[in-house]
Amino acid sequence: MIGIVGGGIAGLAAAHRLQQHDYDVQVFEASDDLGGLAATYETNGDRIEKFYHHLSASEQTIIDLIEELGLGDDLEWPIGKNAYYVDGVVHPLDKPWEILAYPHMSVYDKFRLTLLTQEIDIRGGIPKFDSYERLEDFEDVPIKQFLLDHTSRGVYENFFEPLLDAKFGSRKEDVSAAWLLGRIKFRGERDLLRGEPLGYLRGGFGRLIDALVEEVGEENITTGVRVTDLDTEDGEVRSLTTEAMRSTEVTTTAADGGTTETHDVNGVVVAAMPNVLEDLTGYECEVDFQGAVCALVTMEESITDTYWLNIGHDAPFGALIEHTNYIPPERYGGDHLLYVASYIQDYAEELWQMNDDEIEELWLDHIEEMFPQWNRDSVKEFRLARNPRAAPVYERGYLDMVVPFDLGDDIADGIYYAGMASKAQYPERSLNGGIVAGYECADRIAGKKEVVSPR
Repeated sequence: MIGIVGGGIAGLAAAHRLQQHDYDVQVFEASDDLGGLAATYETNGDRIEKFYHHLSASEQTIIDLIEELGLGDDLEWPIGKNAYYVDGVVHPLDKPWEILAYPHMSVYDKFRLTLLTQEIDIRGGIPKFDSYERLEDFEDVPIKQFLLDHTSRGVYENFFEPLLDAKFGSRKEDVSAAWLLGRIKFRGERDLLRGEPLGYLRGGFGRLIDALVEEVGEENITTGVRVTDLDTEDGEVRSLTTEAMRSTEVTTTAADGGTTETHDVNGVVVAAMPNVLEDLTGYECEVDFQGAVCALVTMEESITDTYWLNIGHDAPFGALIEHTNYIPPERYGGDHLLYVASYIQDYAEELWQMNDDEIEELWLDHIEEMFPQWNRDSVKEFRLARNPRAAPVYERGYLDMVVPFDLGDDIADGIYYAGMASKAQYPERSLNGGIVAGYECADRIAGKKEVVSPR
């Protein structure tokens, strides 16, 4: 049996792939919910993710899995409109003429920005189309230095710097140019006349989690138990120990005197954050993570006609993502759904210390200042989700810090890692990356059938 630590999308994908390779699996999830960052809320219609999600056309692995699980007909590709809020004005930035009309950059700045997004390097006066092919070449290049060298100061200061402040805050100087180039490649599918199609699963990505659970089998998934120990002998993993959990409204903790069980295993996939891997094995990961605070605001009326609104000033949040300008509000009983999101670089930050009511007051007050015409009385519900490790900080030298899929040489044979600190979640974390990580571990196990008992 292969034990899988974590019931997020990476753990479920690993279980599914291992079963396809004819192995017995058992997934162990400490919480009562499956799906990790793809967990959902109920609405007056379809469920919706607690943390916003959409797909890019380049994410082929998750698209193939959706097809495989019989959900392909429900994968839609609406246009997600983007805009920039600067000095009280929402500036659309999808179509060429909208970009040309943007008043906060010169024509030259826009020219240099456009070339970068098309991955064209004109330094030296001769266009080159292969300068940005290898992300590894830019791993140690500071993002500010890269943008000043490859675009212009106006592009950096008037376009990218506010976005980097919102995304990385005090850590922005540590971020590598490879992350930005990866994002450009990741989001490269754009219709010049309409904007960027973004994938969304009708009914929400919770349906993908449900389909994976059904495929893996509920009898092969145990929730409410924490894996507390991995036992190795003669350089091989032999068993794992679990302990029942008790849930409270505040947290989930190991039960006092709870049930402890030992399970014989021929392999273990740790599909969790690297701190879990360290607790179980002592393996130390140097990747730093950001926390995230994300609200879902249910409203009777819309604020703008934009899906993703970047904020060009010092706001107490990083972006406003109005989901129902992307997916019709009719899917949610006519309600308008808005994500308000912010990243946390240091858990001592004031925002992380605030309670939910304080954050609601702070954020809605600021939205009201930004949009005086908006009627705050239209807010029907404000739900807040927090995650202390929502995304890695993609600092310089990041690839040297990722955790290998196969940890046989580092810990013991039969131990694998599919969490967010794996290379599959580079240059940006995503649902697709979680599935890739799960598959990578499963396929490596399948290549070692002499050490893994077949199903």
